[in-house]
Amino acid sequence: MDYETILTYQGYAKFFLTLFVFIIFYGYIYSIYKRDKRGERNYEDYSKLALDDDIDSKPLENKRNTL
Repeated sequence: MDYETILTYQGYAKFFLTLFVFIIFYGYIYSIYKRDKRGERNYEDYSKLALDDDIDSKPLENKRNTL
């Protein structure tokens, strides 16, 4: 293989890798948006966690395993 062919393959690989990362990233953002609209999660509670981090603070979610 000559040098120009390797550079061509490298260019295509960078393009498709960037496209793949773009699709995964925006898919994740879209899923967060849809969950927030449906009311499955309230991310505003989690944003307050950095300000309210005392040991006496109430938990954000109850995660008890009831088996």
